[in-house]
Amino acid sequence: MIEQKLVQSVAQAIQALYGQAVEPAQVQLQKTKKEFEGHLTLVVFPFLRTSRKGPEQTAQEIGEYLAANEPMVQAFNVIKGFLNITIAASAWVELLTAIDGDAKYGIQTPTESSPLVMIEYSSPNTNKPLHLGHVRNNLLGYALANVMEANGNRVVKTNIVNDRGIHICKSMLAWQKYGEGETPESSGKKGDHLIGDYYVAFDKHYKAEVAEIMEREGCTKEEAEAKSPLMAEAREMLVKWEAGDPEVRGLWQMMNEWVYAGFDETYKMMGVDFDKIYYESQTYLEGKEKVLEGLDKGFFFRKEDGSVWADLTGEGLDHKLLLRSDGTSVYMTQDIGTAKLRFQDYPINKMIYVVGNEQNYHFQVLSILLDKLGFDWGKDLVHFSYGMVELPEGKMKSREGTVVDADDLMAEMIATARETSKELGKLDGLTAEEAENIARIVGLGALKYFILKVDARKNMTFNPKESIDFNGNTGPFIQYTYARIQSILRKAADLELSIFNSQFSINEKEMALIQKLAEFPAVVKDAGVTYTPSVIANYVYDLVKEFNQFYHDYSILREEDEAVKRFRLVLSANVAKIIRLGMGLLGIEVPERM
Repeated sequence: MIEQKLVQSVAQAIQALYGQAVEPAQVQLQKTKKEFEGHLTLVVFPFLRTSRKGPEQTAQEIGEYLAANEPMVQAFNVIKGFLNITIAASAWVELLTAIDGDAKYGIQTPTESSPLVMIEYSSPNTNKPLHLGHVRNNLLGYALANVMEANGNRVVKTNIVNDRGIHICKSMLAWQKYGEGETPESSGKKGDHLIGDYYVAFDKHYKAEVAEIMEREGCTKEEAEAKSPLMAEAREMLVKWEAGDPEVRGLWQMMNEWVYAGFDETYKMMGVDFDKIYYESQTYLEGKEKVLEGLDKGFFFRKEDGSVWADLTGEGLDHKLLLRSDGTSVYMTQDIGTAKLRFQDYPINKMIYVVGNEQNYHFQVLSILLDKLGFDWGKDLVHFSYGMVELPEGKMKSREGTVVDADDLMAEMIATARETSKELGKLDGLTAEEAENIARIVGLGALKYFILKVDARKNMTFNPKESIDFNGNTGPFIQYTYARIQSILRKAADLELSIFNSQFSINEKEMALIQKLAEFPAVVKDAGVTYTPSVIANYVYDLVKEFNQFYHDYSILREEDEAVKRFRLVLSANVAKIIRLGMGLLGIEVPERM
């Protein structure tokens, strides 16, 4: 609000001083660098052609005009072509009053006519449980959905479950061969974990079989793999599944239901959800239909072995397989079918896919193919490409069973939070139930914040021990600050919080805090425009750092001046509000006590 008003005043100054109107977009204001005096800095270089004077003289003249005509400008100084402006305390108090009066400051509410954004995330396979890579995907997708909604969009959160294909058949075949009728009930395992064990078992037996063939027949690994009876059985099972074989379909349905029950538990603990779930088993036929339609129209071509391909050499790419020689579809075919169904179901204005950067080429091709097939939204799809997440020990491999399981990771984070909080005395005086809930909030908050504070486009290493620290740029540090403010407000519960009494002065740290609070709407907007939830995480951390410096230097409850005390309580309450709103956009809870 201060910035908008100042932009108008600068435009008026230029009109009055130099007789020329300027567009608000030409007025560049930025936060004054810490080494200089002032709150906001005006860059005057864009106005030199209008003023026909040097940068320092132009800045001096604009500064003098503002000081004389704009009440909120208390003082100014000129450093070369930069005009540093000090805003009057009364303007900051007025701004805090406005922020205080808006319960959802910086958050827009969508209307029925708002653009509809669909965001796809998670995309699990039904042959294994969710792992650390899925955790990053889900947290990014859910946070991005919140951010897009906070920017005034209607949002549909969607998931595409990869519930068919050779990898699913591997788990099914291994269960048939080695399972002896084991179920989640008989084993006491979550269904997705049980099926994941059989995926690992298939790989183990397959490798042993390939090694035996190599030794027996003296052939290469590739030749032995081609002769593997186990892999041949898995491929045969896939063909039977596509043909609708009742026995194969029955087994598939039973095992998938086990997996879905397991997934639901994981999603609930992670705190993410979906508005609509699509299944590849229901979308791949739609994709095949569109591919064959494209073949008839000459967009695609068929090779001698019967496989169908797209020639993308005209777009600077290569040939892309769309249907295998046996008629079975590939991921690209399925994505075409899923896109068709989604746009039938919803009047989508923007489609965002949250998928790792190893699929950059895939989405480049999908965009071209959808466009070729006549979908006018094809060119505009957004691939929210994110980097890989690893542990300090290195990469993970699901086939070899070395993946960090999402359930185990979350349980470990909660256990670590419980131990750390206990050691630091953060749980003293709480009931067992309260203590357990705080351990959950802090453990999951640590995990989520550590992952979301990193720019999604970068690869990252997740370090559980670092993430749970109560100091530094971590979730628990932010959560503890929020809980501290709530404790202060509870102790002042009998006071009426108001700042209408203007008979007090505010200090630079208080002004800096209000200025930081006022940045929140721009941060939310930036996160939505650039698809970067991390800017919110790092903004909240900066706000918390700023508050803790203020808290260290000034008393709140012990302040003797009643008006100052009330003002600081209102300021603290609004810092807490923005922490809660910002962390909420990231899907992170904040505890009232800690």
